[in-house]
Amino acid sequence: MPALQRPGTIYQINMDDVIPDRSKSITDGGIVPLGESRDSFSFKQIQTLARKHKFSLTAPISSLPEKALNLVLFGDENGKLEVEVGDDEDAAATMVNSEYEGVVNMVRRYFNDTSSEHVRSWAEGFMQLSACPECNGSRLRKESLYFKIDGKNISEIGNMNLDKMAVWFRDLEKRLDKKQNVIAKDILKEIRERTGFLLDVGLTYLTLNRATRTLSGGESQRIRLATQIGSQLMGITYIPDEPSIGLHQRDNMRLIDALRNLKEMGNTVIVVEHDKDIMLHADYLIDIGPGAGKHGGRIVAQGIPADVLKLDTPTAGYLKGLHETGEVPVRRKGNGKKLELKGANGNNLKNVDLVLPLGTFICVTGVSGSGKSTLINETLYPILSKHAYDSKQVPMPYKSIKGLEHIDKVIEIDQSPIGRTPRSNPATYCGFFTDIRTLLAAVPEAKIRGYNAGRFSFNVKGGRCDVCEGAGVRTIEMNFLPDVFVHCEKCNGRRYNRETLEIRYKGKSISDMLDMTVDEAVEFFQPVPYIYRKIKTLQDVGLGYITLGQSAVTLSGGEAQRVKLSTELSKKDTGKTIYILDEPTTGLHFRTFSSCWAC
Repeated sequence: MPALQRPGTIYQINMDDVIPDRSKSITDGGIVPLGESRDSFSFKQIQTLARKHKFSLTAPISSLPEKALNLVLFGDENGKLEVEVGDDEDAAATMVNSEYEGVVNMVRRYFNDTSSEHVRSWAEGFMQLSACPECNGSRLRKESLYFKIDGKNISEIGNMNLDKMAVWFRDLEKRLDKKQNVIAKDILKEIRERTGFLLDVGLTYLTLNRATRTLSGGESQRIRLATQIGSQLMGITYIPDEPSIGLHQRDNMRLIDALRNLKEMGNTVIVVEHDKDIMLHADYLIDIGPGAGKHGGRIVAQGIPADVLKLDTPTAGYLKGLHETGEVPVRRKGNGKKLELKGANGNNLKNVDLVLPLGTFICVTGVSGSGKSTLINETLYPILSKHAYDSKQVPMPYKSIKGLEHIDKVIEIDQSPIGRTPRSNPATYCGFFTDIRTLLAAVPEAKIRGYNAGRFSFNVKGGRCDVCEGAGVRTIEMNFLPDVFVHCEKCNGRRYNRETLEIRYKGKSISDMLDMTVDEAVEFFQPVPYIYRKIKTLQDVGLGYITLGQSAVTLSGGEAQRVKLSTELSKKDTGKTIYILDEPTTGLHFRTFSSCWAC
């Protein structure tokens, strides 16, 4: 997996990957990008280069003169090389004049080649992300950084946490001269107001230079919320969807106050939320349930929170503290091994030392912006990923780490979608859809008709509906409006043609199986162990209510994460695997928390 390129970073050649062992000679494969073949044109160029400049290809690379090694790596600027080539031993050799670009330049050229993903991926193996040497990660030319206010340039201001930046701007007029104050008067007013809106929704820890793609869903939503507060609009209906995602309970009241400010401007705010504090501070509470999926779909309570708490509903029970969110299991003692990370100081970390007991369930918590993601996602994970998979992702600064020999696999499970098209679904992502199609192909009637597993794919011609092409819906383009999706009138949303749907296993067609909830499928496929095991894991992570064929684009971030988790848990682990989950309880009702403990 390619490393995520952060702003202000560039890909550069990692010489430790190009020459991992300097005790080897060039002939013995000391320069990895040259490959193992000694008949390649590049190697023949180097042989000609060695004869011309009189250095040995069989001597250890560490013993080569620096000038000779630089010629091999960066090319010969003193003219063309006359290289002898010929594929047939009986044919006369051909002399070719060529310019030698050098191994490093060759890797760079292949890395920038977008015509072949395979070649680019090969070249990426010798690259690493590092701060741009020209701007040192600031993304600005040095001329722009010469301009400063109170000793700080725009990059330094952009790297300050918002709460610290607000303090810096508070009395800035006292540190400016008279002319500067005239210019800055209106600008400072706008900066303070807009910064205040971001602070009001609990984003004190963000920096202006933070890349938007690194923000959680809740953070992005709270930024948009702050923008709306600043717009001072009236008569608007706002519908935030779980704005408390990623927010520590300490900061809940800031968010609640921001939502109330929108209401007090003359707007209506409808919040879809599981957070207890937000529910209890609402003016009007609507509880939909009582269960999930087919077990829900009804309004079980509505009114002011005090009235809802008097009713006998699952949500009211948890709000009143009558039910626990899951019995705490026996604490694991672990396997006696541990990881020790020392001196982590990325972003706002203060030389942190971390000890992780292996073989245990570890929770990393703290207020928003305290450094959890920096420590785990941006420091520990890249270290483990490089150890296990030789990843090129560069970790945040740290001093040392011990215990890597106890780890051979690391799995990071985030909340990104499991698919971006309506055709993606839990069955295809988890891999058991192929097993289901193979099972149907083994039905006697399918064998008689000559149907194979491909017949039951909605992505392949033959078995799918030829009108909607296996989508189950037809797309009606509305020009300047969003596309409208309607049920296919031929297959009625079932995706397959009549002949395919006639093949049934225990009375169920492929479409019927995709329409099953996970709970139903667990019971149905219990006699088929290799399918049952994968579906049962989906049920174990609290997704018993979704259907096997539910479109991936309709799954929430938390649901997508739990689908990924079930996929990993259904695999046979090595016993030396670390799983890293980022807020797996997102989107979970109190009742479902117990499923997390079981995992």
